[in-house]
Amino acid sequence: MSKKLFFVMVIMLLGLCVPAAAQRITNSNYQSVGYIKSDGTIQDSNYRTIGHIKSDGTIQDGNYRTIGHLKSDGTVQDGNYRTVGHIKSDGTVQDGNYRTVGHVKSDGTVQDSNYRTIGHTSGIPKEWAAIFFFFSLN
Repeated sequence: MSKKLFFVMVIMLLGLCVPAAAQRITNSNYQSVGYIKSDGTIQDSNYRTIGHIKSDGTIQDGNYRTIGHLKSDGTVQDGNYRTVGHIKSDGTVQDGNYRTVGHVKSDGTVQDSNYRTIGHTSGIPKEWAAIFFFFSLN
């Protein structure tokens, strides 16, 4: 094995050992309410795992039970594939009856249906922020 290939393999293995960085989620007063790791792991403010968003859109609780699905078109379904909401490309969050329940702005500000700020995120997809704030993980 060449030295170059060996070092590439070592670097790749070290990368697997480094925990995924977590992005902090705060309430309107910038107090931590949770974290979402780059691998989709959702944690509460005490770093306890409360859910997961998998790369295929499956939403799981902290015990890896499937509780929902995030479809590529922004549709959010419960564990029985019933539509419970929609996340539009502009960040508007709607319930299953298309009533606006909130907004996730491009700067990470999360607002309720009356545009009052209820939280802040940074560095995570708006769909993940919407799931954290508007769709129960219970």
